[in-house]
Amino acid sequence: MVTRFAPSPTGRLHVGHGWSALLAMDLARARAGSFRLRIEDIDGTRSRPEHVAGIVEDLRWLGIAWDGDIVFQSARLDHYQSALERLKAMGLLYPCFCTRADIAASATAPHGPEGPVYPGTCRGLNDAHRASRIAAGHPHAWRIDMAQAVARAGPLQWHALPFPPNDDAATAVPAGPLAAGDVVLARKDAPASYHLSCTLDDAAMGVTHILRGEDLRPATDIHRLIQALLDLPSPLYAHHPLLVGPDGRRLAKRAGSIGLADLRAEGMDPQRLADDLRHARFPIGISLGSA
Repeated sequence: MVTRFAPSPTGRLHVGHGWSALLAMDLARARAGSFRLRIEDIDGTRSRPEHVAGIVEDLRWLGIAWDGDIVFQSARLDHYQSALERLKAMGLLYPCFCTRADIAASATAPHGPEGPVYPGTCRGLNDAHRASRIAAGHPHAWRIDMAQAVARAGPLQWHALPFPPNDDAATAVPAGPLAAGDVVLARKDAPASYHLSCTLDDAAMGVTHILRGEDLRPATDIHRLIQALLDLPSPLYAHHPLLVGPDGRRLAKRAGSIGLADLRAEGMDPQRLADDLRHARFPIGISLGSA
């Protein structure tokens, strides 16, 4: 068994991050497996070295220990590029020149699990037009033609574990990536999207069990499709409930949620906090919620 915790260094960890990391570590330790740490640091506009140091400090304070070296996504850019080239060779990617404002202006676009579904504006551009805009240096992302990709892969399913995880109770779940529309696999400002980098890294690290928040359940459909297209193994997935604050909103870095560093500064005993989190006793009005 191999589990992992994979934060982005865009801020300090909050209590929900600590809970998720503890769950993944404890799962691996209970099965004599390995627990790995990956830093998802390819967002050049938000990732900061000081946040990497803060993540390591927060985890060690909470008593979380990982196996092997830390994996940094910024050291794996060539792997993402190779995967993109494979998907381009299959005819499954197209450049998208739309801005966020362009997409937001499509008021009639349906909403999927991740917000407005991309209306496919750039999907119909001819090759000459695409090539001329790329040659002119127009910023562009790379989107997957979801309908073509699903047709190529055929019917797919992934295996869900209950929470807490139990291998004997894995349930086959039909994958429905079409609901997400033509998602981005390489951003204008980053060499790979979360969907592509996460899927490739989990396979490269030999991750067998992925334990992550319920909010990422819809992403699993997309990741299963990428696995099928690139001949990658499919781990077992367990999605845990989210933690919410006193206002009922899920914890988030951008919302200034209670940080592990804040609790440390207040003199919190880390062993007591870890024990409380393991037994679903959450501090300062935090409770279990849903996505």
